[in-house]
Amino acid sequence: MTHCSHTPGMIRLDQALERLLQACPDCLEVEFVPVTQALGRVLAEEVASPIAVPAYDNSAMDGYALRVADLAAGRRLPVAQWIPAGKNPEPLASGSVARVFTGAPIPPGADAVVMQERCVEADGMVELPEGIALGEHIRCAGEDVQVGDVVLQEGVRLRPQDLGMAASVGLAELPVRRRLKVALLTTGDELAQPGEALRPGQIYDSNGPMIAALLAQLGCECIGPRGLPDDAAATRAALAQAAEEADVIVTTGGVSVGEEDHIRPAVEALGSIDMWRVAIKPGKPFAFGRVGDTPLLGLPGNPSSSFVTFLILARPFLCRMQGRHAWAGPEFLLTAAFKHDRPDPKREEFLRARLTQGVVEIYPHQGSGVLSSAAWAHGLVRVAPGRKIQPRDVVPYIPLSHLLS
Repeated sequence: MTHCSHTPGMIRLDQALERLLQACPDCLEVEFVPVTQALGRVLAEEVASPIAVPAYDNSAMDGYALRVADLAAGRRLPVAQWIPAGKNPEPLASGSVARVFTGAPIPPGADAVVMQERCVEADGMVELPEGIALGEHIRCAGEDVQVGDVVLQEGVRLRPQDLGMAASVGLAELPVRRRLKVALLTTGDELAQPGEALRPGQIYDSNGPMIAALLAQLGCECIGPRGLPDDAAATRAALAQAAEEADVIVTTGGVSVGEEDHIRPAVEALGSIDMWRVAIKPGKPFAFGRVGDTPLLGLPGNPSSSFVTFLILARPFLCRMQGRHAWAGPEFLLTAAFKHDRPDPKREEFLRARLTQGVVEIYPHQGSGVLSSAAWAHGLVRVAPGRKIQPRDVVPYIPLSHLLS
């Protein structure tokens, strides 16, 4: 991350990330789950194969298995065996061929397979073409995986192809980390739930469903969202309950300095605020602390700020708690198709953006309360403090697809 000057009390983004990851508790306990239920879980140990894959030499084609040396006596040979996949073949008789199908074992003695399209079979005999090479169209035992090969690395979040890999070496269960339990609290008397009629001065709670969905995409077990009133005693009680129920607490709103921002003083009363005010835009009032021994990530209340700070700050912390070894989204240097001539002099900015016909555009309204910018975006443009951007400049672009998993 870019280093920048900052006002007293505001922490550089790179420093904030370092402090968050250093404060992360030990990884979660290990449990074994069936391969069919392991999608999205974090692998707790590396997995080595107990078998070779394939376990035996097999045919890569429908065709004929033969001994290449037999062709010296002629190219018209009898078909002595019929070997479908799953059949254990007999040794290949000298001067004959075996009809084989894709995946079928190669009979002992055969050293090549010629595809059926190149052959002519009639009356139990097959006419073979010229130019057949030793080993042609044979998949050798262990060609994919040798016994003892590490097929899955510790700390990966398991994808469908990873589960296929585990199944291919005969594993019925995998060691994974327990699901991370996250209590989600949203604050504000002004919040109404979707489906309710809005009273004067109210808005719908968008942060609750959005952050709950982000947690679900990370594979977390979300407790909530629960709405909190603007009341100090109720906030303390809810935080204390959340600390008992969850591994981590995530809050939205209530971490600024207004008289109705109760999260920060409640956390200080029950534990500690270890970090507050990060040099990031949007999202400066992000907070990190503890309620008792339970970590708390305090996101800002403005929805775009909440979205960005979750991806840039909360997500790495939660991934580390899950035991994941890779969580940073890659940056691609791409051409800007926009002007950004009023940069923040002290904070790194994350502009909601998308890639269109090979160039990067940004949403025209980048305010922290403009959730439509996040819904429109396919990525984020990271802007160093004070950097002005003109069309055709090269900018770092982070695809959201890499941050939403």
